[in-house]
Amino acid sequence: MNQPVRTRPESSRRSLNEAYDTALLDLDGVVYAGGEAIEHAVESLVTARDGGMRLAYVTNNALRTPEAVAEHLTRLGVPAAPDDVITSAQAVARLISEQLPRGARVLVIGGEGLRVALRERGLTPVDSADDDPAAVVQGYGGPEMPWARLMEAGYAVARGLPWFASNLDLTIPSGRGIAPGNGAAVEVVRIVTGASPQAAGKPLPPMHRETILRTGARRPLVVGDRLDTDIEGADAGGVDSLLVLTGVTTPAQLLAAEPKHRPTYVDRDLRGLLTPQPEVAHDEASGGFRCGGWVARAEEGALVLRGEGDEPLDGLRALCAAAWAEAGDAVSEADAGKALARLGL
Repeated sequence: MNQPVRTRPESSRRSLNEAYDTALLDLDGVVYAGGEAIEHAVESLVTARDGGMRLAYVTNNALRTPEAVAEHLTRLGVPAAPDDVITSAQAVARLISEQLPRGARVLVIGGEGLRVALRERGLTPVDSADDDPAAVVQGYGGPEMPWARLMEAGYAVARGLPWFASNLDLTIPSGRGIAPGNGAAVEVVRIVTGASPQAAGKPLPPMHRETILRTGARRPLVVGDRLDTDIEGADAGGVDSLLVLTGVTTPAQLLAAEPKHRPTYVDRDLRGLLTPQPEVAHDEASGGFRCGGWVARAEEGALVLRGEGDEPLDGLRALCAAAWAEAGDAVSEADAGKALARLGL
C-alpha cells in the first residue's frame, strides 16, 4: 500500500487539524524529550484537540503502560486517557497471541508495559529462560536494565524459542542527547545467537494495524520525528505524514531521504498542526522549485538555493523538492548541509 514516490512536500489550504480527523503522534522527540515537554507542543496539542481533532499517542517505547504515559501527558498539560495511547508493547503482544495458545508463558526482557500488554492478551509473563517459556519478547527496559536480562534472552533464543521484539529503533532521543534504543539491545542478542526476531513496532505493519484498530481513524495524519520509523510506517500504510524537526531528524537527512522516508509535510514543531501548509511549485523562470520567497534547484548534482524569503522553512521545503525531484540519490548529507547554510537550520 506504499504511496507514489513523493517528489515534493504537499500543500494544504486548510490547517492540518482541520484536514485530518486524527493525529497519530509519536512521543519521544515530538511531544517531549527527556520527559519534559518540547517547546510549543502542549499549547499546540490542546488547540488541535479543542478544534475537534482526535489525538492518539503512538510510541515504539514499550517500557511504560498506557496508563503511565497518559498520566505523564496529563501532568505536562495535555489531558490524555489510557485509550489514547498505543504502544509497541500492545502491538507485539497481539502478534504473539496470534501464534501461541492462551496462557502460554513468555520470557519478558523489558519493562512493565510489556507485562501488562501480554496479560491483556491472556499470556503469562515469566522472568527466566528456565521458567519453561514458549517464546521470548524483548522491549526497551530503561537505562537501569541489567545486563543479566540480555543474558536470559540469549539463553532462551539460543534454545530455538520464537523471539519477538517490540521495535528495532537503534536510538532514542533523551534530554541529554541521542541514546541507545531497544534495537541496540536486540543486536546484542542477535550477535550472540545468530537469530532474528519478529518485530512489531513502527514502521512495520503490526503497529499500523494496532493503531487503526484502537483509534478507528478514517483520515489519520502520522506525526513524527523519525524518517525510518514514523515516516516509513506512514508510507507503508498509505497514510499522510508530518515530520517535525524537534527530534532526531536533521534538515540535511531530510533532503537526502529515500522515497519511503519522505513526509507529506514538514514543519518546525507541532505548531505545524494548526496552520495551512504552503505550496511548493515549479518555478518556470529558473526550472527549479519555489516556496515563499525561496527558489531551489539542482545544478550539476549540487543543490542551489536563491532568494530572500522571510521563512527559512519555506527554503527547506523548496530544497526538498529540488533534492527529491531532480538530484535523487546524488544528494549526500554533506551536500545538503551546504545548501542549508543560508537558512540557519
